[in-house]
Parts: sequence; structure tokens; C-alpha cells
Amino acid sequence: MALDLAARRREFPALATSVHGRRLAYLDSAATALRPRAVIEAIARAAELGSPYRGVHALAEAATASVEGARAEVARWIGGAANEVVFTSGATASINLVAQTWGRANLGPGDVVIASELEHHSNLVPWQMICAERGAELQLAPIDDDGRIAIDRIRFERAKLVAIAHVSNVTGTVAPIAELARRAHAVGALLLVDGAQAIAHLPVDVGALGCDFYAFSAHKMYGPTGTGVLWGRAELLEAMSPWQGGGGMIRTVAATSSTYREPPARFEAGTPNVIGIAGLAAALAFMRTFDARSDEARAHAGLVTAIRAAGGRILGAPELAVVAFDLPRVHPHDIATLADGEGVALRSGHHCAAPLHERLGLAASARVSVGCYTGGDDVAQFATALARIRDVFP
Repeated sequence: MALDLAARRREFPALATSVHGRRLAYLDSAATALRPRAVIEAIARAAELGSPYRGVHALAEAATASVEGARAEVARWIGGAANEVVFTSGATASINLVAQTWGRANLGPGDVVIASELEHHSNLVPWQMICAERGAELQLAPIDDDGRIAIDRIRFERAKLVAIAHVSNVTGTVAPIAELARRAHAVGALLLVDGAQAIAHLPVDVGALGCDFYAFSAHKMYGPTGTGVLWGRAELLEAMSPWQGGGGMIRTVAATSSTYREPPARFEAGTPNVIGIAGLAAALAFMRTFDARSDEARAHAGLVTAIRAAGGRILGAPELAVVAFDLPRVHPHDIATLADGEGVALRSGHHCAAPLHERLGLAASARVSVGCYTGGDDVAQFATALARIRDVFP
């Protein structure tokens, strides 16, 4: 069936708005994807629910069913089991959970954590912190000039954990996760994958990938902010201590000691984010209605063409989702500001990937990114904006 992009755009209320009197071309989905009406309505319905798990009245039981139903849907989406799905506030919290629990228990002097030069700060700073605390060493795997991980240059020998982004939020390159898992496991190391940029654009099967942990955020995949997932192999989660204490995660509490529930409850202290989790479930249902990679491919290629036509330098060799670029003599913040005046929403800065920009010899870049609602009209509007920017900065 042919893609009816106009009908899909109508599912997103934000796209009905104008910006400075112009049609909105939203090219910042890598930061936060817009939310379709189905997700907004699910969030509103969940706002009427009670507190899950401990209540026996109807609204409490409905809240429990909502959370656990969403957990099952997430597990089905990524090919895991429901008891391996931990709800968090986002990919950042998910990665910090592993660093502060598994890392604190398993890292020490002489051990190595391997990340890469591509990493978002959320998959770099937590490892800096725990390695400094535990006396372990953090090594960054190098990348080539196309922005791909130079896997044959990584020394895995002393690694305890490899932490890699599935898709770079700057170069748009896809990491060879299955091969990284094979090489990490060959030396007894674990593999954590930051899936924030992959989850909305690629099919994810944690079993096929061979990873040990997978983290992602709902707001990258048409869901609400403040909601995320950590998937971990059951035997790893069972061996990990709690990160935070409080209600919900305890089995028994005495005056001076407590015992803890089995995962995933062990890692979900406090009242669950019922509203956000319901929004995530609705986002998954929405994403089942289309093929993201196929639907987005033409728009992604069009953005690359438009940037090259304007004389821009593209960072790396983007494969999907994002295209980061630099225009000679134009600061990225000026690009973003002037583009906004043309109704084009894009991102500027180092995109929480400062070491990568340093590796590429830049302080910052501009970035466009696609969603399921991105089409030829958005590409044309972006190309027009670039042409006008070039008129200002010839």
C-alpha cells in the first residue's frame, strides 16, 4: 500500500501548527519525536487511573494492568521476556542503573570499560564516573573517517563491559552490534547497547543482537518524555543489587534491614510512571502500523542531497535517521535560528557528543533528523532554508 504521508501528518497535532506563519517542517526527531494523537489520548486516559500494585479498588487494578500490559508489549517489541524489562525515566537512567549496580559490584583496578568516540554523553559520563570510583579504566574505541567504529582496532583483552550506541546520534552510522557481542563475550565481557537512536528506526531483537543490556527512551519513538526502558538478561538482573530504595522494590522491611523483590520490581522503587508507560505502549501500537526504515529512506537521502547541494560538509556517512553537517562560514546556531524563521526545526550544538566533535575537528554542528512524518515537502522546505542561509552568508 502506498504511503499516504498527508494522512499520517494529520495524526500529529503539532504538525497542524504554523511557525512564523509558515508550515512546520519538523527535522528534530532525533532529539524528541512528535507524538501522534493516539499517544496523547492514551496519556490522557492514564491520567485518570489510580496507583498500581497495592490497591484493590478498580482504578488501582486498572493501573496495574496498564503497566504490566505495557511491559509485555515492550518485551514483545524487542524480543525479550517481560521479567527482563525495567521501566526507568529514560535511556540515561537505564545506563546509570547498570553503571551504579552492575558496575559498582564488578569493576575494579585493572578492569576496562570500552565505549567509543561516537557515544552520547549518556553512554559515556556514567562510565567515567564509575571507572573513577572503582579504579577501572575507560577506553574509547576509535572510529574511521566515515564515523564507523573501527572494530579491528579495539583491544578487548581486559574488557569487563563494552558500551556502544546502536546508531550514532551524530553520524547516523549503525554499529555492528552482533559482532561486538561476539568479540566481547569471547573475553568474558558484557555488551550494553544504547538504543536511543535505533529503537524508532530499526527492528530490534535483543536475542539476535546478542547483547546483555539494551537501553532506550520513549520520547525518541513517538512516546512521552520521562519514560524509558532497560532490558537486561534475566540472570544478570537477578544478580544485581537495587539502585534506589523505597516502596515497591522491597519484599520485607525491618527497622535496620530490608529484603528485596525479584527483578524487575527490584529496580522500580516508588510509584511507577503510569502515565508515561501508557504512552509508551500506545507508541508501540502506533509504530506497528508502518515500516520506519522503508518510509523514512527517501526523506533521509533527500536531506543528504540538499546539504551537499548547499556546499555543506556531512559528518560521517549517515545510514539512517540523522544527518549532521557543517556549512562553511556559518555557525551551526545561526543555521538553526535562520532555519526556524523558514519554519524548519533542526538542532545545533554538539548534540551531547563533545568528544566526537573534537575527533572531527568541530566545536558544533547542525543536525537534521527524520520521523515517520518526514517527506518531500519537508526536504524542499529545508533546501529553501539552506539557500536563504547562503544568501545571508555567501
